[in-house]
Order: sequence, then C-alpha cells, then structure tokens
Amino acid sequence: MAALSQEVSLKLKKKKIKKDLKHVSLFTGCGGMDMGLEGGFSVFKESVADSLALDWVEGLVERHKYLLRPTRFKTVFANDIRPLAKKVYTNHFSLDESAYHVESIVELVKRHWNGEKVFPEGADVVTGGFPCQDFSLSGKRKGFNSSKSHSGKKIDDPTEENRGMLYVWMREVIDIVRPMVFIAENVKGLMSLGDTRSIIQKDFEDIGDDGYFVLQPRVFHSADFGVPQSRERVFFIGLNKSFLKKGVLSKLEDEKWVKRNLLPEPTHSMDTKDNSSKKQYVSLQKIFRGLPKPENSNDPSHTNYSKCKFYGKHCQGNREVDLKKIGPTIRSEHHGNIEFRRLSPENGGSNSVEFKKGFTERRLTPRECARIQTFPDDFELVIPKKVSASEAYKLVGNAVPPLLAYHFATCLERNWNKVFKKSSR
Repeated sequence: MAALSQEVSLKLKKKKIKKDLKHVSLFTGCGGMDMGLEGGFSVFKESVADSLALDWVEGLVERHKYLLRPTRFKTVFANDIRPLAKKVYTNHFSLDESAYHVESIVELVKRHWNGEKVFPEGADVVTGGFPCQDFSLSGKRKGFNSSKSHSGKKIDDPTEENRGMLYVWMREVIDIVRPMVFIAENVKGLMSLGDTRSIIQKDFEDIGDDGYFVLQPRVFHSADFGVPQSRERVFFIGLNKSFLKKGVLSKLEDEKWVKRNLLPEPTHSMDTKDNSSKKQYVSLQKIFRGLPKPENSNDPSHTNYSKCKFYGKHCQGNREVDLKKIGPTIRSEHHGNIEFRRLSPENGGSNSVEFKKGFTERRLTPRECARIQTFPDDFELVIPKKVSASEAYKLVGNAVPPLLAYHFATCLERNWNKVFKKSSR
C-alpha cells in the first residue's frame, strides 16, 4: 500500500478482463453511469483510497492520475431523448451508434409491445437515472403530477406517460429484460416527497414472476467516494430473486450483510481526525491542477464557457467556488448561471491574489465541471459545430459521477458469484 501512496514507480500487471456482463443503460445522457460501470478511465490519485488502489489501479496517467482497470460490464444498449447526448456519448464510447436510441423510453416500450425486438436479450444489469426535475428540492416538486411529457413537452393533464412517471417505464423495461440486478438513481428530494419512495420501491419489487428484492433506498453523498462535489443522490438497487443463490434471500434481511456485500463503502470524509482509514475530501484545488487559463488552452470544453454576468448573490449560481473545499452540485438546469471559478473582489470574490496576476472574473468551464464530476480530460463535451457549451453544461450536470458509479460496479463485480447462481445466464 505504501508504494501507491508514495511517489514510487508502479509496475502493475494488467489483468485480462472478460467483458461478460451485459449492461442496458436507460436515460443514458452522455454516459456517466456507463463509464463508471465499464471502468478504464482516469481519476486523480486523491480520489482513490489506498485500501482499494491495488485492486483498482491499472497504471499511472501523468503524475497525479491513476488509470482505473476495466470491469466485467459492457454496455450493449443506451437511450436518451436528446440527440446531442448521443453525439457526445458515441464520440467517446465504443457502443455502436445503432445501439444508442434517441427515443423516449415510452416509445421504445410501445414498440416492444407491438412485436418489435427493441431490447437485447440476456442482459445482466439495467441502470437508469429516471428524470429528477419533478422530485428535486430546487424545483417545483410536482413528482408524479409533472406538467411535462416523456418527451419534455408541456402537458395539461398528467398521465402515466408524464415525466414524473417515467420510473414506471423503466420498470417496464426491467420486466422485459429481467436482468439479474438493476440500479435506479434519483435526487435526494425524492426521499422527502410524501410516500413517493415507498411507492416506487413497491412497484419495483413486483416485477416478474418471483419479483425483485429491492434494498432500502439509500442516499449516497458523492464526496464520500472521492468525488470533489457536494452531490447527494438516492439509489434503488433490485436483485432478481430467480437468480439468487440458495440462502442469499434470507441474508438480504441482514443489514450488516447487505452493507458488506452489496453497497460500496465510503472512502473519504470531511473530517479524518477520528477516522484515519479514510482520505480527506478531495478539494477543487487538487483537481484543477494542470488546467491552463482557457485562453491558453486548445480544449474546446475549456475555451468555450458561460459568459453570463454576475446578477447578485441572491441568484442561483452567482457565487464563487471555494478552492479549498469540494465543489457545489453541478446542475443540469443552470440556464447559464453556473458557479464562478472566480469573482472579482468588488463582487465578493476571495481570490484577489489571482486578479493581481492578471486573471479575470469568469464562470466555471465545462471542463472544470467535468473534472468536478470525475470525467477524464479525454471526454469531449463541447464538440465544435455539433455540441455547444450550453448543451455541454446540461449534459455533464445531468450525469452520474463516473467514479461513484465505479464504486457500485466494483462492489457488484467483487460479490457477483457470491450472490448469483453461476449458470444464471
């Protein structure tokens, strides 16, 4: 372990990974969940706990970054209603363009009902972050009564096809595919919106002949897993009872067993004084290392950024990030009001030293937001003449942090044969 935490040359033997677990991705966006499940991307060293490094790290990328090893998961199907999400996704991932469906999940399920072969057979995992605007604390919290349709258009009368009910259609896909496990993600606000949580959990449990054992929904704070961001999300994890090994179903009632075998263990903490086994939260100062001034960069995701002016601290996004701390939640609905990388002293900024060095007031760039979300620098968000900075902000803000998803992937992978029958597929 010491060799990994010190500046000692790493000579790690690459493990040959068999990509034998098929993954169906719903509400894919630009692919944060998919990147995390598949692995093989780089993160800053501070984001990886020493206790995990030997199992996780395939090599060094530059001085301050680790390359994480690939996992057994392989994405075979993706969907989103935004064409530009597909452009960003297929520009990075090896998934065939025909396997990324720019179509509402409602329409995809209806096509299946009409006899078309839409979804792949024998998929092991289904994931999806069903739309969260209707459950968010920062939104109108209409929940199941959303005034937006599944395609994002305004509607007068809520139906089962409205945006707040899209988890029902994710449920339909799970019922069609019957994966061994599914992971559904949403905003923390869902937990406090009436009996929304219990309704969704019960609906997921009733899928299929034998049903799914759905773990108690839990809120995970991204910063606890090495992500330099204040981002809390609730996760629903369901296990297909038909595929569980003998005795596992009874063990699922044991909370300690569940935590030890099915849930990732936090690796970072805000205060490490009483817990030396965890690393300190990763600060923005650490993950902004090596980024030049936008005007000195050749990266379109760094040179193109929001030019919205300062509107006053009473407005959302009109504050300066604290470089000594984790970043704010990167939002998809920012409308240009993404937080400032630096504010001028007259607007309350604290980085006067930087201004003396010739720096100017500006907002975070898409690349800086991507680093806060733990996307690697080779992940292109702004694609000239195809994807603008405005769209890039929305895509990266709507994504699951890849590193957080990687925690779930490696936990599942490590315990897969302990939980599921070997001849399940």
